[in-house]
Amino acid sequence: MAAFSRSDLADLSTFAAIVRHRSFTGAAIEMGLTTSALSHAIRRLEARLDSRLLNRTSRSVAPTALGLTLAERLGEGFDTIAAALDEAAGERAAALGEIRLNVPSDAANLLLHPALPDFVTRFPQTRLTIAVEDRPVDIVAEGFDAGIRYADTVPEDMVAMALTPPLRWVTVASPAYLARAGRPTEPAQLTDHSCLRLMLGNNAVYRWELGDGARLVRLDLPGTLTFNDTATTIDAAVRGLGIGYVLEERVRPHLADGRLEMVLPDWASTGAGFAIYYPSRRQNHAALRQLVEIIRAAWERRAVHG
Repeated sequence: MAAFSRSDLADLSTFAAIVRHRSFTGAAIEMGLTTSALSHAIRRLEARLDSRLLNRTSRSVAPTALGLTLAERLGEGFDTIAAALDEAAGERAAALGEIRLNVPSDAANLLLHPALPDFVTRFPQTRLTIAVEDRPVDIVAEGFDAGIRYADTVPEDMVAMALTPPLRWVTVASPAYLARAGRPTEPAQLTDHSCLRLMLGNNAVYRWELGDGARLVRLDLPGTLTFNDTATTIDAAVRGLGIGYVLEERVRPHLADGRLEMVLPDWASTGAGFAIYYPSRRQNHAALRQLVEIIRAAWERRAVHG
């Protein structure tokens, strides 16, 4: 095959756009070209490769098996190029623009609150919009650039980057509650207690997971109080209303000052950490990558200093 040329790069970019849109018309609008020009580019590329890359009918366009493989490899290459250009531009590339994030309340409290001062100082002209909600969200359909969720709940078709290591879930109660109701010494004894139940974003009541590996047990526990946010659960536990099941990181200050005590410490359970995710590597705003690094740095400081 002859050496790679600039015209080949243009034709490959055209091919990738057509596959992305599954349409000559959509690709033509994106690239500001005519559909005729796109057709010529594909014919040149197919002639150069001596292979058919697209199956075209009057109603649809779909890549052949070879075309699909080529499109996937091109996507990786264009992602690398885009990342290199962003890196070369440095933080100036992140100075403007807007990022819209959708995050659960625990992530907002543990990750964004500590990171925002540094981010605002470094990128004062970047508009950052944060929607805090615990319900499952289709970030693409609802117009968000990225979301934060527990890593094991991120949709498989999304690009994800870890923000934290795995996190521990613990049971806690106030000294007053334990003095009144007694301290359980094994998971089965929780059925005799008032447990502050956790409602998930889809309105299902979460079964507590205690222990790890072969010791893991899942319990649907009794309780008259059910909450869908951690802050309210912690407040109820501090007031002596029952035993709560929460992320250990959310109650470190309460454990340190004695407002809460760990219940069943040997039955803490390890769950997935937080990850940030978005639809495509090519949509990764430069400021978003900087925010990721700021969040990670803030988490490291938290781990060191408590």
